Amino acid sequence: MVTRVGSIAAFALLVAACSSDAAPERKASPPPPSCEGATFEGASFTHCTADPARHRIHMVLGPKGGAPYRSLSELAASGAPGGHAVAFAMNGGMFDDKGQPIGYYVSEGERLHKLNTNPGWGNFHLKPNGVFYGDAKGGWAVRTTEDFAATVAKRPDFGTQSGPMLVIAGKLHPSIDADGDSKKLRNGVGVDRKGRAHFVISDEPVSFGKLARYFRDRLDCPNALFLDGSVSSLWDPEHGRVDGGPPLGPLIVVEKATKGRK
Repeated sequence: MVTRVGSIAAFALLVAACSSDAAPERKASPPPPSCEGATFEGASFTHCTADPARHRIHMVLGPKGGAPYRSLSELAASGAPGGHAVAFAMNGGMFDDKGQPIGYYVSEGERLHKLNTNPGWGNFHLKPNGVFYGDAKGGWAVRTTEDFAATVAKRPDFGTQSGPMLVIAGKLHPSIDADGDSKKLRNGVGVDRKGRAHFVISDEPVSFGKLARYFRDRLDCPNALFLDGSVSSLWDPEHGRVDGGPPLGPLIVVEKATKGRK
């Protein structure tokens, strides 16, 4: 009887030892922050990434039936258009003095402004300009205005026209100097070869050429579009950043695809 009890006790100790040696259950690592700081050619930038697997993109002007927000702080106070948490938001294209887009603009499948191919002055008309567009659930792209007009037959879920293009089929815009005298806070968007949308805003005044090379050489975006300069602004909730400044127009809002996910 003593022998049997001893055997049972030994077996119990062996089971306990094996249990204690078992590897603990691993928890899935959280995704990286959407926005992070970066340095390129000696200049400081903030780089935000939208991944179709984790994010949805919306174009926003203002509350439904209302006037344009004109600032990211107004947008932040109103909440996300799709009902999910905002990963980040950025000014999204050229506009008039009332905050209305001057080029192609589509939000939730509704077109507010047609494609603008008129000649003119300023950055928007430095041809070729272009369109950032896509489906709310993914499938994002940047194309020149001419390419968009010739090849995109179905209206996208969102779209914004701006200019000039920064990178076209892997080459820098032919009218952009390598490092011109005009240096401002600037932002743009590009889509890489994996379908991710990259939003970049400079943290200090930079030239068109430097911003364009960042998209081409660092982010490997075959096509990238300038969004604006001087008024360039970012809302990054995760890091508590809400830029102020001059009044804005169209806004690009990147939401987390599922509540609680980053």
